[in-house]
Amino acid sequence: MNQSWKNVPCPGCACVCDDITLEQRDDGTIDFQPDCHMGRDWFERHSKPVETCVSIENRDATLDAAIDRAASILGAADYPLIYGLSRSATPGQRAAVALGEQLGGVVDTTASLCHGPSIMALQEVGEVTSTLGEVANRADLVIFWGCNPSASHPRHAERYSVFPEGRFVRGRADRKVVMVGDQDLVHDWRLDPHGSQPDLVIPIAPNGDFDAVAQLRTMLHTGDTSDAAPELRQLMELMRNCRYGVVFFGLGLAKTSMWTSDVGSNTGHIDVAGLLQLVRDMNAVTRFTARRMRLQGDVSGADSVMCWQTGYPFGVDFSRGYPRYNPGEYTANELLERGDVDACVLVGAETVKFFSEPARQRLQEIPTVLIDYPNTSVDLSPTVSITTAVYGIHVPGTIYRMDNVPMSTKSLWPSDLPTDEDVLLRIAAKCVPEYASPALAVREGENGHAAHADV
Repeated sequence: MNQSWKNVPCPGCACVCDDITLEQRDDGTIDFQPDCHMGRDWFERHSKPVETCVSIENRDATLDAAIDRAASILGAADYPLIYGLSRSATPGQRAAVALGEQLGGVVDTTASLCHGPSIMALQEVGEVTSTLGEVANRADLVIFWGCNPSASHPRHAERYSVFPEGRFVRGRADRKVVMVGDQDLVHDWRLDPHGSQPDLVIPIAPNGDFDAVAQLRTMLHTGDTSDAAPELRQLMELMRNCRYGVVFFGLGLAKTSMWTSDVGSNTGHIDVAGLLQLVRDMNAVTRFTARRMRLQGDVSGADSVMCWQTGYPFGVDFSRGYPRYNPGEYTANELLERGDVDACVLVGAETVKFFSEPARQRLQEIPTVLIDYPNTSVDLSPTVSITTAVYGIHVPGTIYRMDNVPMSTKSLWPSDLPTDEDVLLRIAAKCVPEYASPALAVREGENGHAAHADV
């Protein structure tokens, strides 16, 4: 019999749209409405059954044996790395941080390959920001800088930024939309998969973002437009005259390896800092905000949990018994390139392909534990592989939208797979018994067996 659910949160991207209607048919196919290829593909891929749930060195194994092997690997490691977390939810992220602290290793999230430079920039200069709901209700000028929402966030324009009717705007008719980006790409970018186009397109020369932001700031503070390009003069006019403006910026501005293999001189954090300063200064004229276009479904949640647990958002080292933070020193790609770590736990491996070649090579040389969702392909042969239940399909959990608004996911249909939280807690209890989780002990005592078994 077909099953259907309404108002389902979708972790397919960081928009986490919560107006989804799902129907699972008898033949296993899924009807996903409103249409979004990323959301539909996410639910279809992760809801399919898997033949091999647990393996050790590419051979089928029991979960208990895999836990024991993972614990022996981490217990013997001098400096293990725990990386990923953006496919998880708050319970799994907390367990990952706790394990990293207990082992005296390092915990890093996918932000170090994604919006890490943006996080560094806002730590330096601050961020004037808002929720997506405020944008939908108030913004009459929307700027996309260094991002193509039609490809990365198919429903962003439809639901949050361009087309929705709000309390103070009548949808697209009341909004001016601008796209700023690489001169070789921006003319092909669109607002949504239907091909909707912006009102103004501003091409930027390679590595020219900082110069463009500097010209805009100069025009704002001095009123002198003589040296600015015509498109930038037009943009400043729109910015000065709007009632509420917002700039959504992406990896084309942050310039990380997930956007391009040529990261130049790694100046993405400087470019983002300049843009955030421009947004801050604009508030002397009108209301203006900025928002990062986060990619993975719960990468914002990973930042939030890391900050809550350690005081820092990513790249946190526990080797001295307390958290230390230094991007470039304690971030996964650089740690692997230098050969600093001797074991690795991947809690979701979707961004491993963006590591540098030396980092990927090092990952193949050290013992690796992969904890990931069903039917996820990765170019890696882990020592231990454990397939876990999916937050938002098999089990409930809290994830964070790109504007840091927490969303509660649902349990739609049951699964015998353990959660990543249960796996990580069991590994911690095995490899560092004196730090065994009280929560796990209580759950084992109540049920008479390991907590994973009744998931």
